Amino acid sequence: MLITSAQAILLQIPIEQRGPQPALYGRPWKTLDTLLLRIETDGGIIGWGEGFGFHGAQAAHSALESLVIPNLIGRDPSQIVPLMNDLQRRLHLYGRTGPVACALSAVDIALWDINGKMAGMPLFRMLGGSTRTHLPAYASLLRTGDAATASRAVEAALKRGFRSLKLHEVELDPVHAARDTAGYDVPLMLDVDCPWSPGDAIEMCRRMGDLELYWLEEPVWPPENYDGIADVRSNGGIPIAAGENAGSAMDFKHLVTAEAIDFAQPSVGKVGGITELRKVVALASAYNVTVHPHSPYLGPALLATLHVNAAAGEDMLVEHLFVEPEATLYGAAVRPFNGSVAVPQGPGLGLEPDLAVIEKYRR
Repeated sequence: MLITSAQAILLQIPIEQRGPQPALYGRPWKTLDTLLLRIETDGGIIGWGEGFGFHGAQAAHSALESLVIPNLIGRDPSQIVPLMNDLQRRLHLYGRTGPVACALSAVDIALWDINGKMAGMPLFRMLGGSTRTHLPAYASLLRTGDAATASRAVEAALKRGFRSLKLHEVELDPVHAARDTAGYDVPLMLDVDCPWSPGDAIEMCRRMGDLELYWLEEPVWPPENYDGIADVRSNGGIPIAAGENAGSAMDFKHLVTAEAIDFAQPSVGKVGGITELRKVVALASAYNVTVHPHSPYLGPALLATLHVNAAAGEDMLVEHLFVEPEATLYGAAVRPFNGSVAVPQGPGLGLEPDLAVIEKYRR
């Protein structure tokens, strides 16, 4: 079987706005920008992949079209590891993280989807098997910068059945409001997106000591300052999570050997797909570091995360981006219910995207 065509698809799905206009990377956040990859084989099997999107989706789309797809046509999709190794080596000059890494992640996910369909089994069975039909999920709330809006978002998430929550605030007032609303029986995480020096991060940890955070995520700039993150972990008094900005298992090796993290957060749409994500899970296990993947996805990358989580046999939390999109690719099939999400049981990734949604929101 050979790859006959590959198509990069960019979607923009409007999201419902709650309270003040959220921003991402300094720009208004009005749509979920999703990057899909459709790979077709001469055997008629189609595989779907997804690379990290949001405001960077257009750049990764360009990388797919100009750099990656020309190297896919005529290749054997069953040879996942050799093919991905070859692509990594050919394209390393153009970036081991960022748009090229996101594009390659989409390829790897699509290849696994094809191979699961060829075998007639869901990916979690190919990855080692699992008896789990549902996985625990937490609500990942958008940054509001406003205490009242943060409190309302927490209330909405709790009403939907979530019992673990993550904020993306950098000011303390919304975090305190969220904790007051949730109470202290609900695990509360805080992702601050790399804003501080190690010293400033330690000071912020001390100011947040009464909040009993389950973890503080990405506290240090730059994100590859592993010794600085380790300093915060040693002196801040709050468990540390990081890794969504890491581009390979090698990056995670540096994180864990620096003793920088309590929780590893590989992102399947950034780190190199399922193949690299499995390496990170194995590495973290060897160093007794808990894995909770970064997974604010709505497409194949979310499904890939579910399969890897299920096969790992541990309570790896699923991150659910707590937004209301105008449409979804899989209907209600992977919509969390009472704080858990179903593991797809069909072959490959287990679900097929809604082609009508793709047609309507394609850009």
